[in-house]
Amino acid sequence: MTGTMSSPARPSLADALAAGPVVLDGGLSNQLEAAGHDLGDALWSARLLAEEPEAVAQAHLAYYEAGAQVAITASYQATFEGFARRGIGEAEAAALLGRSVELAREAARRASAGRAAGPLYVAASAGPYGAMLADGSEYRGRYGLSVAELERFHRPRLEVLAAARPDVLALETVPDADEARALLRAVRGLGVPAYLSYSIAGDRTRAGQPLAEAFALAAEADEVIAVGANCCAPEDADRAVRLAAEVTGKPVVVYPNSGERWDPKARAWCGSPAFSADRVAGWAADGARLIGGCCRVGPETIAELAAVLGR
Repeated sequence: MTGTMSSPARPSLADALAAGPVVLDGGLSNQLEAAGHDLGDALWSARLLAEEPEAVAQAHLAYYEAGAQVAITASYQATFEGFARRGIGEAEAAALLGRSVELAREAARRASAGRAAGPLYVAASAGPYGAMLADGSEYRGRYGLSVAELERFHRPRLEVLAAARPDVLALETVPDADEARALLRAVRGLGVPAYLSYSIAGDRTRAGQPLAEAFALAAEADEVIAVGANCCAPEDADRAVRLAAEVTGKPVVVYPNSGERWDPKARAWCGSPAFSADRVAGWAADGARLIGGCCRVGPETIAELAAVLGR
């Protein structure tokens, strides 16, 4: 399956990955917070889709200008259920989901008109069920729902995001292999490729399943153009890249956190960053083709990463 926005002058994202490493962006939330926006809200960055859309476009632009070739939309925590709790109806919620893709595409246009070189892509984020709950369960999985129930939750949002014609659907920060099964069912027939990225701890999903088994779910899924891990420790990413490539034979996506640790009691990040551009060449050698950063990884680090990859 090829990307939805390909043309003779612009390869699909799948074709770009086949040609070599592609640079993904960094943490959208930390870039928005650095610009002075308060994300202390159950909707997180999705709130800005309605209230300050230009701020979202500017955050995407900062990453494109730093060398990112793919921007992940602000729809990670955007769900019909979450918006409904804020009094936002179904039609408006669908419009906001579509806006998330439009804002990233607008940032790509601005970047292309400036100093950014090469094709730029948009990944429409679909976070796990636990992200909608906003209670930390996105890092545990095991919600007590069946695969069928999770598929029914994810499908409507994915349909709306797919209709906005992103280059890829980002099924990201997935903590549980059962939820991955649901997501893989939900993307069938949408006409947009997807990548599947687990949130991991060591050699297991956050729900405790062996990563080899979790990655294997994507091996035969034609819709999936890359599989890997994100929102994890950089050292866990080292092992996951090798395993994902070995198990699936697909291009690997990897974008770990900075390595700092969130202290929920102090409501502050602790420790020192362990993410460095020095790890990037190793990931690429092991099969990573879509490479970026997640929480606490900003444009400066993405610029260093892009330089290592020659982008």
